Amino acid sequence: MSDTPFGFNRPGDGDDDKPQDPFNAMGGDMRQFADMLHRFADMIGGQGGGGGEGPLNWDLAKNIARHSVVEQGDPSIVDAERRQVEEALRLADLWLDEGTTLPAGIRTPQAWSRSEWIEQTLPVWATVCDPIATRMVESMGGALGSGEIPADMQAMAGPLIGMVKQMAGAMVGGQAGQALGALAREVVGSADVGLPLAPAGVGALLPAGVDAFGEGLEVSGDEVRLYLALREAAHQRLFAHVPWLRSHLLSAVEDYARGITVDLSGIEQAVQGLDLSNPEALQEALGGELQLQPEETPQQKAALARLETALALVEGWVDTVVNQVAADRLPGSVKLAEAVRRRRATGGPAERTFATLVGLELRPRRLREAAALWRTLTEVRGTQGRDAVWEHPDLLPSADDLDDPDGYVHGRDEGLSDLDLSKLTDPDDKGDDKPDDGDPEPRS
Repeated sequence: MSDTPFGFNRPGDGDDDKPQDPFNAMGGDMRQFADMLHRFADMIGGQGGGGGEGPLNWDLAKNIARHSVVEQGDPSIVDAERRQVEEALRLADLWLDEGTTLPAGIRTPQAWSRSEWIEQTLPVWATVCDPIATRMVESMGGALGSGEIPADMQAMAGPLIGMVKQMAGAMVGGQAGQALGALAREVVGSADVGLPLAPAGVGALLPAGVDAFGEGLEVSGDEVRLYLALREAAHQRLFAHVPWLRSHLLSAVEDYARGITVDLSGIEQAVQGLDLSNPEALQEALGGELQLQPEETPQQKAALARLETALALVEGWVDTVVNQVAADRLPGSVKLAEAVRRRRATGGPAERTFATLVGLELRPRRLREAAALWRTLTEVRGTQGRDAVWEHPDLLPSADDLDDPDGYVHGRDEGLSDLDLSKLTDPDDKGDDKPDDGDPEPRS
């Protein structure tokens, strides 16, 4: 990134030692720039409203996302589709009762259009994306105010920096809206990205997404819907009955996002030489994709490992439970499971959206390893022993455990020991007995 922020000259650059107008490089003076910013702010307000609380203009993001899906067709859900989805989700929960000890998590089965998916999931996306938006806004405001501003212009500088921050919020809002619009055209339910996006107690499928998923698979529509309903219902069991999981996942995303830096070099180049009398040109110049770069620090690497592992464990558990339940009930379950894996491997919606919104690209390799660990744990410990791992975050496998699932399952010192798991799964253990003085009897 160049030393000259956004093409603005710093005082003392070059041969002229006199304070310079930092906006001369853009072809105008500060008052002209202020007038342009006011017009641009009005444009933003006209498109997206006030933007609400926080650094990112979520009204603008929602409008862009909804326009994106409506433009390509987003019919309302008809009654027949709604009944099909609700029945599939209820049947899925009945089947899952045989595959997991976690109770049903869906109280309100729903069928969503793509626009409804945007509306219903936006509050969680706001939580996920606001850390990045904050960094972007601070970066743009800091770039504008980094130099020494002439004394006769200082009174105007504060409001200008505030308006630039509003512009930054609109920029990130526009990019978030584009990403969410693209994601809404691909998702099949509320849990595709492994995060608890739906309101508590709600499980949802998108009939349009379900139909698109089943194209070319040569599997009946009813089977496709039931298989995807199993995945949705399995996710909701975790989110509803593992009380710490929701905050664990969202805080992991936030921690990782706070370590992202924003590369403004592309914006600098786009802004240089703009005609300040044309706010539409500025809007177009600032509409390019932001480049998000993770910081290579120990804290950031730890946050990345924690996030990748948490998401992989959720998806791996869902794969294991759903495929076990579906194997004897859905003739096309193998094809459907392979379709899910292929979707991930080719860069499905989760990978692209995380890369756009929080600078993260998920690695499918982690998901496969997590599924292998859960399968091994099921074979060795049974369903109850496997699901008991969710009782406390300290029992969850680590990133290293994904590389050595057998060591974790069979009781490495840093893994899950026989004694630890027996305390969780033994129904006669009340948890309040004093420790035995003697050695415990060997357990098979």
